[in-house]
Amino acid sequence: MRQYSADLTPPWKKPTPVPEVPAEPGLVVEEPGTGFCGAVIRCEAGTVTLEDRFGKHRVFPMEPRGFLLEGKVVTLVRPSSGGPARPTRTASGSVAVPGARARVARAGRIYVEGRHDAELVEKVWGDDLRVEGVVVEYLEGVDDLPSIVESFAPGPDARLGVLVDHLVPGSKESRIAESVTSEHALVVGHPYIDIWEAVKPSSLGIDAWPRVPRGQDWKTGVCRALGWPENTGAAWQRILSAVHSYKDLEPQLLGRVEELIDFVTA
Repeated sequence: MRQYSADLTPPWKKPTPVPEVPAEPGLVVEEPGTGFCGAVIRCEAGTVTLEDRFGKHRVFPMEPRGFLLEGKVVTLVRPSSGGPARPTRTASGSVAVPGARARVARAGRIYVEGRHDAELVEKVWGDDLRVEGVVVEYLEGVDDLPSIVESFAPGPDARLGVLVDHLVPGSKESRIAESVTSEHALVVGHPYIDIWEAVKPSSLGIDAWPRVPRGQDWKTGVCRALGWPENTGAAWQRILSAVHSYKDLEPQLLGRVEELIDFVTA
């Protein structure tokens, strides 16, 4: 006699098998029903908790075929007990994505005033920027910012964010920033004379950043006041080496960089 399977579902009606993926902390997935995308931070009792890049948490049931991983349907399963208990964090405080590939660069960009600014942004936000596909480029000052923005030609799919030093009311920098009117360009800044000041003095083991008299080169004056050799390149490397995460930076800089990343990736 011919043997028949107990499952009489026609082959063409059976769902296509999908991979089972352990819900390890840090794994970034999307719940297609809501469009919520985030990193796994907890897995328990048949549910998984995701955290998006803004720190918002959502709990979802771990149902078969319930999530998207890099655009493909997967089934999340409980990880083995030997997995890490907590996700690691990037230097900016975001949930790290182990093994994530850098995204193809967006057309949008973030411009910063100088090389030191670019190096500091890379050190703290570099991992996030690579995941988001955002390139940071440095300018030699902002005097020609309106023409630079016009040349870039920002648009809906190519937004431009600009970080300006010493952006305070009444300053030359504020007048230049106000002259940029494109709805697809955002100019923000911090109040410090130079990006050096955005590093917390406590991270460098000093009480405060020195006050430098007007008419004197600020960086050279800082080196003199602190008793450092008057080599601004070496001084910057000393400062940069003291920065390990966002905790070493002033909030006035942190908020502005996060704002630019959100603007360019929106």
